[in-house]
Amino acid sequence: MSESKIEWTEQTWNPVTGCTKISPGCKFCYAEVMAHRLQAMGAAGYQRGFALALHEERLSQPIRRKKPTVYFVNSMSDLFHEDVPDVFIEQVMAVATQTPQHTYQILTKRAERLPRFFQQHPVPANVWLGVSVENRQYGLPRIDYLRQVAAQIRFLSVEPLLENLGSMNLEGIHWVIVGGESGPNARPMRPEWVLAVRNQCETSGVAFFFKQWGGWGADGVRRAKKQNGRLLAGRTWDAYPEPTGVLL
Repeated sequence: MSESKIEWTEQTWNPVTGCTKISPGCKFCYAEVMAHRLQAMGAAGYQRGFALALHEERLSQPIRRKKPTVYFVNSMSDLFHEDVPDVFIEQVMAVATQTPQHTYQILTKRAERLPRFFQQHPVPANVWLGVSVENRQYGLPRIDYLRQVAAQIRFLSVEPLLENLGSMNLEGIHWVIVGGESGPNARPMRPEWVLAVRNQCETSGVAFFFKQWGGWGADGVRRAKKQNGRLLAGRTWDAYPEPTGVLL
């Protein structure tokens, strides 16, 4: 586990590492670049680079931490990857159940697996479930799968935002995070795309969090390095959802 530089969480917990690409949002995957860097450094758990790997020895890490912590689960993978067996996901959920002091944020692009898995398993009250929404073709359909699962918090990670998403059905969604792409090959994100999402969140009463502009500034100019600018329409947007204790 490690302290996270991701603006909307506190720590990362990676009982699974490695993944495979399934949609345009994966094209310049930051986790893949990081995995190969860690492999070159000889870091434990990355001997095979970005190949999928299950790390049972890491399952107990949150149990040993008493301080209430917000964990982003599998920042270096996708817990619902087709090669992660149900029994391993069950173990992750069991850890969440054993540690009610923590909050677990789980994000996936394999949204179709969510209703299948959780039809047979309850969502722990301290688990927030989210899906990635990078465009209309691949991203928007994931929201419908997420909506089928009874979770206290359902959230969308609209990062990297690659196009205008148009009209979004935010019924049953509690939190939306938007961010631009980083890295040397970052694709641009236009301010009007972000504002369209923000406006729909405001209309629907959904908490809105603007993470960062990424490799392109709000002025549409490409930067050599990631921009940490977080201003949108002259201010920052840092709203978080309010857990109710009720699965919806």
